[in-house]
Amino acid sequence: MTLNGKHALVTGGGSGIGLAIAQALAGAGAQVTITGRRAAVLEAAARNGLHPRVMDVTDEAEVIAAVAAAVAERGPVQICIANAGIAEGRAVHKTDAAFWRKIMATNLDGAFFTMRECLHDMRKTDWGRVIAISSIAGLKGLKGAAAYSASKHGMIGLIRSLSEDYLGTGLTFNAICPGYVDTEIVTRNVTAIADRAGISKDEARALMVGANRHNRLIEPQEVAQAVAWLCGPGSQSVNGQAIEIAGGQF
Repeated sequence: MTLNGKHALVTGGGSGIGLAIAQALAGAGAQVTITGRRAAVLEAAARNGLHPRVMDVTDEAEVIAAVAAAVAERGPVQICIANAGIAEGRAVHKTDAAFWRKIMATNLDGAFFTMRECLHDMRKTDWGRVIAISSIAGLKGLKGAAAYSASKHGMIGLIRSLSEDYLGTGLTFNAICPGYVDTEIVTRNVTAIADRAGISKDEARALMVGANRHNRLIEPQEVAQAVAWLCGPGSQSVNGQAIEIAGGQF
């Protein structure tokens, strides 16, 4: 597979799943713009075809400006990976408007802003791939995380609608739905779950491991390889799908 001459943009591309995806795409020859809020993290990751750009996906004006700058530097974005997200749980009766908006602003609004801006120039080309990193929580309700689950369901709805809008063109739209992935988000959530449930950190980690059907955490590279497949030859008829990477059926 070669992605030579392709420009990819990966939100949340400085660490975790986003960085693994960016590295896989760059390894196939793409020039990859990685975005995030932390300049130091992006700069540390920026090598071998990865180009950093600070961008907060919750800020519409910032997304517009950053995508335009990336396009000016490396041409139309033909691979758009909406990966930036936050994973926090809270019972509905404890969820205020500020918490709800924080989750939606990053996970759903941010995906929408990013896809919209990338599509301005992508739709003028004859080939494009838009991939949302949703979650298994986008396909099933996650106990104690109604806002998060709703935001991830929304991402899949957005992807499916766009796949219909551009049906029959060279553009495809798909969502990846991982279970628990071995990233710093899981590490942070160990403490949060332990505190909320009154259990040990080992027990909290075991809960997340056990939630994956094969009883292990998923490696970021497993998600990255699924993205690479969707960008590779023979994937052009995979469109409007929500692909589970969770170790088994749900």
